[in-house]
Amino acid sequence: MILAIDVGNTNIVLGCIRDSEILFEARMATDRIKTRDQYCAELKAMLELFRVSPEQISGCIVSSVVPQVQQSLVGAAEQLTGKPCLTVGPGLKTGLHIKIDNPAQAGSDLIVGAVAAIEAYGTGLCVIDLGTATTIAVIGKDGAFLGGTIAPGVMLSLNALSSGTAQLPGISLEQPRKVIGTNTVDSMRSGLLLGSAAMLDGMVERIEAELGYPTKVVATGGLAKFIVPLCKREMVIDENLLLRGLEILYRRNTKG
Repeated sequence: MILAIDVGNTNIVLGCIRDSEILFEARMATDRIKTRDQYCAELKAMLELFRVSPEQISGCIVSSVVPQVQQSLVGAAEQLTGKPCLTVGPGLKTGLHIKIDNPAQAGSDLIVGAVAAIEAYGTGLCVIDLGTATTIAVIGKDGAFLGGTIAPGVMLSLNALSSGTAQLPGISLEQPRKVIGTNTVDSMRSGLLLGSAAMLDGMVERIEAELGYPTKVVATGGLAKFIVPLCKREMVIDENLLLRGLEILYRRNTKG
């Protein structure tokens, strides 16, 4: 059994995986000022919640887009399990041909998602991650990682809208009843949720025009369930994409 941890800007997603089966998935808040010992205590409590003992874990792998947290969390995982922890980054074997200007700058979350998506869905892909940022990773027909796009995420946009304007409130992410809102809250939901869906539809259309061929579209991330159903384009929601990608990378870089 391995412990897989994906550190995002807002949440840390972790899970234990055995023989390619995800035994559980859990989330905890990303905190840039927590120490290794504090994260170790949180990891221990999370494992106990799902009745997993540290002795059952044979290895760990961490992907992080928050450098301040990565070192603390890697140290915490190693302290708790007594096993070395792999980190996704330069030097790790991914099996991907990365065709961006500087491959070392490719976001670890994009790489992990691309690895899992290729194994599950083949090549010629747009892999969308709807989290703090909304990213689209583009995988060519030959399986190469071609690059992608980065835009503000839905919650980031909502927070900016609420904090940067005098009369717009914070709102819950409920499906808009119609495009043309007749009150402030419905108008904001329309703009944020339908606007994000229209952006994804439009961006995938432009990506395919640039590639010259159609793609399959896979979406993951905590906000996928809110946005993807509003898209006109057919998209597959895969909530466990990043955990499965971490398990694949662990296998590729160990004998186990």
